[in-house]
Formats: sequence, structure tokens, C-alpha cells
Amino acid sequence: MSTLVLICDDSKLARRQLARSLPEDWDIKVEFAEHGLDCIEKIKQFPPEILFLDLNMPQMDGYGVLQEIQSQDLNVLTVVVSGDIQPNAHQRVIELGAIDFIRKPCDAAKLAEIIEHHGIRDRAIRESLVHKLGEQLDPEIRDIYQELTNVAMGQAGDLLARLLNVFVELPIPNVNVLEVSELHMALQAIDASASTSGVCQGFIGGGVSGEALLLLNDSSFKEVASLMNYHGELNEKVELELLMDISNILIGSILMGLSRQLDMPFSQGHPVVLGQHCDVSDLVKANKSRWQRTLAIEISYGIENHDINCDLMLLFTEDSLKTLKYKVEYLLED
Repeated sequence: MSTLVLICDDSKLARRQLARSLPEDWDIKVEFAEHGLDCIEKIKQFPPEILFLDLNMPQMDGYGVLQEIQSQDLNVLTVVVSGDIQPNAHQRVIELGAIDFIRKPCDAAKLAEIIEHHGIRDRAIRESLVHKLGEQLDPEIRDIYQELTNVAMGQAGDLLARLLNVFVELPIPNVNVLEVSELHMALQAIDASASTSGVCQGFIGGGVSGEALLLLNDSSFKEVASLMNYHGELNEKVELELLMDISNILIGSILMGLSRQLDMPFSQGHPVVLGQHCDVSDLVKANKSRWQRTLAIEISYGIENHDINCDLMLLFTEDSLKTLKYKVEYLLED
């Protein structure tokens, strides 16, 4: 599926130059907007995954577009491309929700660097998957899954916060039914550019089974060690112990939270190390035989003021979907 890109600039030359500067190997469909009002209308007509936005335009400038995107809760990744290089301009657009600022004229190398730095290709894949797969689950059923997960991950976050004496940032969980190839894409989109370590732990109970997959960005280990009061040398053995500690806390508590709400006790298997210090793509390739069509619930944890990034995915087997649906439909009954 092509990624939809919208370029908004009042200059036809600037629009064409930017379009020609986008990576040639990127599967995209490019649309253009000539000013801010045109941009907002086109975002509503055919929502793009990525918006490249000029600042100085007639009718509505780039600042106005960013404000409208925020006020109307429009879901698009925005990169500002402008000749206005004042420090305050850069700061203002970031405060208004842009993910980066590129100075005009923009060359292909700089543009590729920005796209790679922010993982824009992979984030766009993720947004496309969520949009495409959204219709596979009944909205009420998805809402129940999300609420059950919200409660469970809150308990897991509370345990982690108390243990490390930090504030844990809790996201809205993503809930989707994924085919094998789509699951691989979703996993790789988590952080394709970073070295990662992963642990997987199976669970089963009451006609439901699956695996909990925890991925920790390798750049997080130093701060995790500091928060857990470990001040010795960080080697592979120590990092594995830290990874296991984090996975035990998060996986154990979230499964317990779900089992209590569903009245369905889970038995947990032994944790299995999927890989250490490898790209997510390599980790996925090495373990792809483990996964099939699945109900996937993704939770991305962060810790305020610390460079710690941790993704937890609950992967329920296809055979579990009928039992889970029965359970959540019971919760919806008056």
C-alpha cells in the first residue's frame, strides 16, 4: 500500500522540487496543496500519512495549519519546510506539533536524513495498518479490549513507577487483528533503526492462549540500570538480567490485570530470549514461525525525563478470538 504524502506550498516550483527530492525507493502517492485552507481541506478529503508544510502562504499560513490540525484533532505527521530560519520559528512549529523543521532549499540528502531519523516510513506503515485493519474488529469490541488493557497497563505502570520511583507515561493501546505479514510489518515499524533486545513469554488459560512480547531499545539499558541502582559494568549478562526484570514486572502484572477482569486465570510459561542487540527486522525474521494471524494489543511505555523506550505486545492466537469475543460481549450486556 502506497504512503500518501501531501506537500503544501504556495510556490509550484517549491512543491515540485520537494516532490523530486523524496527518496526514489519510497512507495508513495504525492498530492499537492497551494495554501493553508487548501491543505486543511485535502487532509480531510484523503488523510495523508505525511505532510510537508511551508510557513509563509496566503489565506492561511503554516502556523494556522498547525493550529487547525491540533484543534480539529487531524492525524498527520507534519514536517515544516520553510525559508524562515529564525530560532523562534523553529521553536513555535515544534510547540504546535510539527515533528521537525527543514530549511529551504531542501536537498535530497537532508530530507532522507529527516525521514530516517524520525522513522517516518515505518510510522506511516503503522498508521496505514491501523486504518486498514480498523474495520476487522467491531468498534464496541475494540473499545472493550482497549479499556481492559488500559486498566491492566495502569496496574503494570503503577508497579514499575513504585519500583523505580519514576513517572511512567501510559499510551492509548493499539488493538488490531493482524495477518502474519502485517504483524511482521507492525513489529518492524516499532523501531526499525535502533538496536533492540526482546523477550517472549507464552500464556494460556480458559480457552485463550498467546504470547507476550517485550522489546527494549538497547539505548535504554544504561538508564534502566541506574534507576535499578546498578552501578557496575554493563555487559551482556547484566543487560539480560535487566531485560528479564523489566519483562517480569510488565508482562506479569498486565496478564494478571487482564485475567482478573476477564475472570480467566492465565498460566505463564518460561520467558524466552528472542534476541539481544539486533535490529527489529532481524529479530522478527528469526522468530516469524512463532506467530500467525493474531489479535495484537500494543503498548508503548515511556518514562518521563529518561531515555527509556519499551514496547509490549500481547499476541492472542486466532483460536482464542472466539472465546475472547464471548467474554467481552458478556461485559457489554445490560
